Amino acid sequence: MTRQRARQIAELLGFDAQDQTRIATAVSEIARNAFQYAQGGKAEFRVEGESPQNLLIWIRDQGPGIIHLEAILEGRYTSATGLGLGIIGSKRLMEHFAIESAPGQGTSVKMGKPLPNRAQVVNGRRLTQIADELVQRSPSNPFEQIQQQNQELLRALAELHRREEALTQLNRELEDTNRGVVALYAELDEKADSLKRANELKTRFLSNMSHEFRTPLNSVISLSRLLLDRMDGELTPEQEKQVTFIRQAAEGLSELVNDLLDLAKVEAGKIVVQADEFEVSELFGTLRGMLRPLLAHNSSIALVFEEPRDIPTLYTDEGKVAQILRNFISNALKFTSTGEVRVSAVRVGNTITFSVADTGIGITPEDTERIFEEFVQVDSPLQRQVKGTGLGLPLSRKLADLLGGKVWVTSHRGVGSTFFASIPLVYPGSNQESALSPVSWERDPQRLPLLVVEDNAETIFTYEKYFQDSIYQPFLARTLSEAEQALTLFTPTAIMLDILLEERNTWGFIAELKGNPATQEIPILVVTVIDNEKQVRALGANAFLVKPVDRWSLLNQINTLIKRNRQQKLLLIDDDPTSQYVLRQLLSDTDLNIREAVNGREGIELAQAEQPDCIILDLSLPEMSGTKVLSLLKSGNKTNEIPVIINTSESLETEEQKNLAQNTVAILSKETASQEIAIAQVREALVKAGIALKACEKGYV
Repeated sequence: MTRQRARQIAELLGFDAQDQTRIATAVSEIARNAFQYAQGGKAEFRVEGESPQNLLIWIRDQGPGIIHLEAILEGRYTSATGLGLGIIGSKRLMEHFAIESAPGQGTSVKMGKPLPNRAQVVNGRRLTQIADELVQRSPSNPFEQIQQQNQELLRALAELHRREEALTQLNRELEDTNRGVVALYAELDEKADSLKRANELKTRFLSNMSHEFRTPLNSVISLSRLLLDRMDGELTPEQEKQVTFIRQAAEGLSELVNDLLDLAKVEAGKIVVQADEFEVSELFGTLRGMLRPLLAHNSSIALVFEEPRDIPTLYTDEGKVAQILRNFISNALKFTSTGEVRVSAVRVGNTITFSVADTGIGITPEDTERIFEEFVQVDSPLQRQVKGTGLGLPLSRKLADLLGGKVWVTSHRGVGSTFFASIPLVYPGSNQESALSPVSWERDPQRLPLLVVEDNAETIFTYEKYFQDSIYQPFLARTLSEAEQALTLFTPTAIMLDILLEERNTWGFIAELKGNPATQEIPILVVTVIDNEKQVRALGANAFLVKPVDRWSLLNQINTLIKRNRQQKLLLIDDDPTSQYVLRQLLSDTDLNIREAVNGREGIELAQAEQPDCIILDLSLPEMSGTKVLSLLKSGNKTNEIPVIINTSESLETEEQKNLAQNTVAILSKETASQEIAIAQVREALVKAGIALKACEKGYV
């Protein structure tokens, strides 16, 4: 009876014949168990949900319960009949299946299947119609039921036969396709050999011609230099102009020939890597002196080399690294009319990532890969003014590949470009490869530890920049095993991770963190390219951001997670009432609890008693200088971890700024050009100091 009713209900709800059979079979198996072992029970059918709706079936009994339930669900149990497959078979037939059973308390089984998309929406009125129709249908006798099951079996066998024929046909088609693929591979191998021979001929031609060109070009350059130096007498102005044009053309052609020769050597595998130890700071010093003449006649561009920090000695080919950076920098200077070109380096795992950022014309997204092709030049007004060979970037990519690294670029049209070169600390072909130092987990007591699980080199480089000078010390784990190793060594203030890693995703890792009492209270921020916030939060993550994310959104989100909605305290140590008033006004629309101290001694006492989240300190104070106050704050056990922001009207020397920067998160000047700039600077410093600010349309409040 239960089987019949299940089939009838499934039919009235719009399920097709196969699903009707699945539902009826699953229900009859569970109902038979209830009848056999509990001498009866109750079957209840429901339609729940909105989109999609689901047919849910509860079968309950008051029998002795199931003793070997776990073994049955795992398929390890065999009943007295030798099968024991009723429950597990029903589970396979239904999308939703749950069973509860306890000795002496009976068994409850809940099964479900979503209604078909084409099915009519079931509301109260439709449900009444279905119930009325069920009442009118009389139950069939056992012979009719057996006949119907036989018909279902015949239909199933016919469907299997049809699928077997389709599979046979598909196999024949695959065999034909495989023969075609084999023939295609043979043709491709022939074409590849032909291309290889052509490439070898091209390389040999470029190498030979480059050598042949260099001698006459060097002669032209030398002779034009002699003429311009007036070694054989004076030149008329017109003659000087003509000789200058000759010399410039020869130098341009010489540059092209040199690039072609280097390119030919790399492609032919004849270029030799001369690995040796060198310091990045010394490399930057060499490049600074080498490129200074390029800026002699252009004061509107600044070439800035950032001082390398915490970068070990490299063991690779210094000349080739210098050649890559020289190409990047000369390109940046060519296509930047005003602003700056900034060169920096940061350690990312066992590699050093060099970056050359400019404020030039930028590159459109469709051209970011084309520029690394030989002889390709992007069309622009500056490009037409500054001639180039179109070989510098392709050569840089090949040199980086040769050293075991890679190059890439990020750019925004009209804003500027940043070229990156990631070079291994130790050249892979050397015998010093085993000397690579492991990931460092050494903590800075002045900063909060932040575990970052990310394996993308570009993103890691970005995060390094984002957390620079903030209160957070990022510990970068490129694999889940490294992340697990870090958690055994220290407890991070927060964990930031990507979902998609090369080795595997981090869904299970999030669930493990939230299921472990030792780590479940650590806030988790997921930063990924996939917009699946609901799933991330369902696993227990506390916050979610979609890549790419800007620095202040990221820092502020971490600050918010750590503060957990508690009111934050800010201590102002300044004896100038006007400065205090101005700062209060700048922060009037925040919910910060602002306390004030008019001298250093009072400020230190308040810092010890109140434990503020951040201190804004003036350097010009009565009785005790701000520098002394900062020293006492950083040496005190209760105050040494409180972030400090310097806000002063003094003109600081470079050495003073450098010393103060070691113990502060930011140094601000009271002499700011406008209120908008002052607000931006103060709030930027607060976010770096760990203060959580509310987001608004124009930035952070």
